[in-house]
Amino acid sequence: MGRRLNDPEHSRFASLILLSVALLSCVLVYAVVSTFLNPNVGSQDSSFESLEMVASGDFGEKKDECCRGIENLELWGPAVKWGSEFKFNSSVECCQACKTMCSGNDGPCLCDTWVFCGNKEACGSRFGECWLKKQKDPLSPDRQDAGKSVIWTSGLIFGKGEGIVGMETEYGTLHIKLFPDCAPYSVAYILELLTMRHCVGCQFYRAESRGQSWDSEGNHIKDAPYGPPFALIQGILEAQGTPFNKMPTEACPTIRRGSVAWIGSGPEFFISLANHGEWKNSYTVFGSVLLEDMEVAEKIVQLPTKSDVWNNINVSVLEKPVPLIVRRMKKSLGDLNSNVKPE
Repeated sequence: MGRRLNDPEHSRFASLILLSVALLSCVLVYAVVSTFLNPNVGSQDSSFESLEMVASGDFGEKKDECCRGIENLELWGPAVKWGSEFKFNSSVECCQACKTMCSGNDGPCLCDTWVFCGNKEACGSRFGECWLKKQKDPLSPDRQDAGKSVIWTSGLIFGKGEGIVGMETEYGTLHIKLFPDCAPYSVAYILELLTMRHCVGCQFYRAESRGQSWDSEGNHIKDAPYGPPFALIQGILEAQGTPFNKMPTEACPTIRRGSVAWIGSGPEFFISLANHGEWKNSYTVFGSVLLEDMEVAEKIVQLPTKSDVWNNINVSVLEKPVPLIVRRMKKSLGDLNSNVKPE
């Protein structure tokens, strides 16, 4: 993508050679995909970050991939399970325990916050404590403390109809279901944007249609090229005057139509208009656009554009960027089970 400019012995050897080729191929695939969105991909920092992510094998396909939390953070709130009597061996188990109380379709989550003490040395007798809590306002969780001295790891769970934010534009509002269990640091940043009175500088600046490569549902057409155009709208989520801290690599499922993902470490991001299986697991996905709102993205992608070249990749840049504002939405917005799953 692109950023705008700113066994027998013989068999054993054969297996090793094949494995080496496969690993090299993975690295090359990611490098090529990165250039689509990042014209600075040739820089030393970007190269190290890309290789580090590929080498880690952290591609969002593990069972516990979407049961993440933020270390050195203690979220507060009324307890529905007391940690002194409710203990586990890992934060993943604590997270899953909260999820089981938020899996029904007949009402709000009974648990939307989990707090776990997982450092044996620092926690002492409190090691393994899993506190399950319920926030008064999940989009503005009650924070008790944060910092290196805090022994707790905390995470949020948004149930059906919860965790919805809106990206307002002059062409309509894109309602986005956030994935705090998959990308907790990313979602924490989005929740910070909600507290700001403005988001000057937040905008969409690139728009590329599906062309002849994908159908209206985002499925790739057999034997068609994979771009350009690359079926996406791209923008930036950084309020002018507010420092932006690079996002860590979080869960990276395969990009689907409606996926909202960072480009590298942010603050540039994109919304996909197609299913991009060819990109493998290359981008942190922190949310998904509600199915019925994809028509807003389709309006933006049809706006006048001009051609540009980023790292030898042809791109389409909007002649007039589209400003956006991140706002809170209603607590419940209908059936969110379609098009919003992080898998």
